[in-house]
Amino acid sequence: MTTDHARAMSHLDRKPTSFDSYKDHYKTIRMERTDGILEVAFHSDGGPLQWSLLAHNELEDAFLEIGRDRENDVVILTGTGEAFSGPAIEPGQHPNRRTMTPESYDPIQWEGKHLLPNLLAIEAPVIAAINGPAVRHAEIPLVSDIVLATDDTYFQDTAHFPGGMVPGDGMHILMPLLMGPTRGKYFLYTGQQVGAAEAKEIGLVNEVLPREDLLPRARELARLLLQQPRLVRRYTRTVLTEDLRQRLHGLLGYGLALEGMARMKSG
Repeated sequence: MTTDHARAMSHLDRKPTSFDSYKDHYKTIRMERTDGILEVAFHSDGGPLQWSLLAHNELEDAFLEIGRDRENDVVILTGTGEAFSGPAIEPGQHPNRRTMTPESYDPIQWEGKHLLPNLLAIEAPVIAAINGPAVRHAEIPLVSDIVLATDDTYFQDTAHFPGGMVPGDGMHILMPLLMGPTRGKYFLYTGQQVGAAEAKEIGLVNEVLPREDLLPRARELARLLLQQPRLVRRYTRTVLTEDLRQRLHGLLGYGLALEGMARMKSG
């Protein structure tokens, strides 16, 4: 490789990703960055995030953009208001969710294959500041490097098995891994609520805090991480997420395929 070729391959010659190009791009995500600390707040119309196809689409894209921007030194993920994500789906609320065709499920399946990998590909350390109940896609904040939660937080998967769907979009990998196989399967089958205190006891959460202390503590930890050089931070995040990325590579698409098959309309 010539010197010129090596220089061309360097990140110094790569067009940098601009924060301004994506920070206001999303309807369900609010972003602010100060001194390299990026705060990402999920919401629906300024209130707690109500999970939707729009949120599914936007989180996949936003995580990709955040990961491309090397000026993001630490990322804080949080919600809005008194809940992290909802709404809860009551058992029997959707007795028949076989509403998909291959054509309508295809974009959902594609986004699902990239959403968690894009999150894990962010090389800046990620801190979750979970501001209340997470009853839809709790796996997203729980794969963070540091997990903080308010004392009224609880975790639940209402949308998958209890709501008539296969938990195939990462829950089938992550919850048994994070909780242990026996606890994780019980959680997914029964729609169990796991409160903040129990979540800390079993290792899902690092710290449980009053609501008013949640974001200040996340910011304090972010500043602590900033004391290390950028490459130390980025490579530590990379090495600590590699095993999980490898697990997702083999199993995520398989789970999404089974979830989709169970949702297909009868011919």
